[in-house]
This record gives sequence, C-alpha cells and structure tokens, in this order.
Amino acid sequence: MRISDLPFPGSTQAEHRPVFDPQVEADGYRWWYLDAVSDDRQYAITVIAFIGSVFSPYYRWARARGPTPAQNHCAVNIAIYGRPGKRWAMTERSASALNCSRDSICVGPSSLRWMGDHLSFELDEITVPIPSRIRGQIRLYPESRNDLQFMLDNRGMHHWQPIFPRARVEINLCKPGLKWRGDAYFDSNHGAAPLEDDFIGWHWSRASTPENGTTLVYDRNLVQQGRRCLGVHFDRHGSASAFQPCAETRLPATSIWRIERAARNSPQQRLGDRVETLEDTPFYARSLLSIEQQGQAQTAVHESLSMTRFKQSWVRLLLPFKMPRRGGNQPALHGREA
Repeated sequence: MRISDLPFPGSTQAEHRPVFDPQVEADGYRWWYLDAVSDDRQYAITVIAFIGSVFSPYYRWARARGPTPAQNHCAVNIAIYGRPGKRWAMTERSASALNCSRDSICVGPSSLRWMGDHLSFELDEITVPIPSRIRGQIRLYPESRNDLQFMLDNRGMHHWQPIFPRARVEINLCKPGLKWRGDAYFDSNHGAAPLEDDFIGWHWSRASTPENGTTLVYDRNLVQQGRRCLGVHFDRHGSASAFQPCAETRLPATSIWRIERAARNSPQQRLGDRVETLEDTPFYARSLLSIEQQGQAQTAVHESLSMTRFKQSWVRLLLPFKMPRRGGNQPALHGREA
C-alpha cells in the first residue's frame, strides 16, 4: 500500500529496523525506547537511549544560552520494576562518551546494537539515589516490524516510529540478579525542537497479544493545536490500520505528585479497574493498566506526561538528583555494590 493511501496524515516512510547514526539537530533530540513486561506479570523494565536528553535540566540550561548540540547531552535510562524492588539509573554524559554507527549506539559503558535479527543491549549503569549497579544483557527479538513514522505536531517538528510494535525479550542481568522473558515493544522518537515548545502534555499506551497484535494510542495536548489523538493498530504481521479511539476515561491521579492520568482504548477493548503505578515523578507517570479484548485479559503499558509541570523551576532543581551528569565513559560507584 502506498503511503498516500494510508489514513495517517503526515506519515512518512522509514526503515523497519533501528538506525543509530541519524543527524540530530542542535536543540533537538532522538531517543530509542524499549518497554517489556514479564510473562508472569511480576516484572517490568524500560530502557531509553537518548541523544539530546529531552528532560535534562542541563540541556535546558545550556539551550538558554544559545543553540546547543544534542550530542553533548546523551544518556541511557534504565528503570526496573518488581522484585527485588524498583531501580532507576540515568547518568547524562557529554559528546565524548557517545559513539554511533548505523548499527549501534554506545553511551558511556552501555550500548544498543542491531544484530540483523535481534537487538542486543549491553548495560552497565549506576542507580540513584542509592548507588548500586545495573549490569547485564537484554536481547529483543521482533515479531512484527513497521516502517511508518508519524508526525506528532502541526509544525512537523516531532515524529514517532513504532519500529517493533510487538517483540519478545530475554532479560539476563547479573546485577541485580534477574532473568526472565516477556512481551516487549520498541520505538523511536525524534524532533528538531524541545518538547516544551510544542507539547503541553500527553497520554500514551500500548497493549499487545500474539492473537490481537498491538494497539497504540498517542493522545497529545499541543500548544498550537489543542488535543489530537492518534490510534493505530498493528496486526501480528505489522500491517497498520487507523482507528478512532474511544472517549477519554479519567484515571486516578498518582498518589505522590498528583499527575493527572487518562486513557483511551479501541472500540474492541474494555478498560479494566486495575491501575498499577510504576513511576510517580513530579511531571511524569508510568503505569500498567488492565484491558480486556475479545474475552482475553491484557496488560497495557501507559504513560502520562505534563510539560506544564516540567517547565516549573522547582522541578528542574530536583532533576539532578535523578539524573546526575558525568563527563567520562566509565560508571562510578561510591559505596558498596548491590
């Protein structure tokens, strides 16, 4: 099917695999995102590699002085949920710690590498606020691929590509000792301007099963365009079709920082009652939602972002405690390894 025939205004074609050496404009960004949930639903993980760390206070402060190379603000973010407890790592690094090729990206001691049939993650990061090491491997095997990327704003400054709408993942971490398999998803976002220039916030979700494919909803609140909601379904072969998401369902605000959450689903899905909060921060929430489709229970990964909250000065002053900045390539660990 030709791109012009697809019901996605502004969609363009890209490669159906990750490419790690694209041009990233000054003040812009590109990130590659993985989320995965274990088959027994006891564990979850997200890994995000950033060139131009969009939520970095250091990047924002540098841009205030003039155009800033995105490559001087890169990071690998890892969040682990479930036993033995939540762990978070996100160390920002300078351009000297970044090494990119078409098939790989290395940020300090961590890397992502496309191996032809799977994506390999080699991770070695230090957690905050209590220092401990996250070290080990992830292997991601795509079960469906997509070569469409979608324009997210009316200026054409921000784009999103669900590269692998559905995948299988193998987690093998020696620190902490974790080994599991599960359902996974991998995408990439890129833009030529800071997120706060064009977004007030968003709600995003993905739900996948082998039988029903992957359903994605990107509900954006734009500075110039107001609310815009994109619903796209990928079947198990990766073929995309648009749908009109259902009316918004308000979810409980997060308990600590009171981030407002809302969800939309496809007409074939029914939202359940369970909302499990994984991440509760001053401007961002990550959750697991229960969904039922054709009598089958699903777990949806959901996120809510408030750029209005992010832009407040008190939030930026808190962020260095969650994302320290280092200039070198090697992780530093102060105190006992855990």
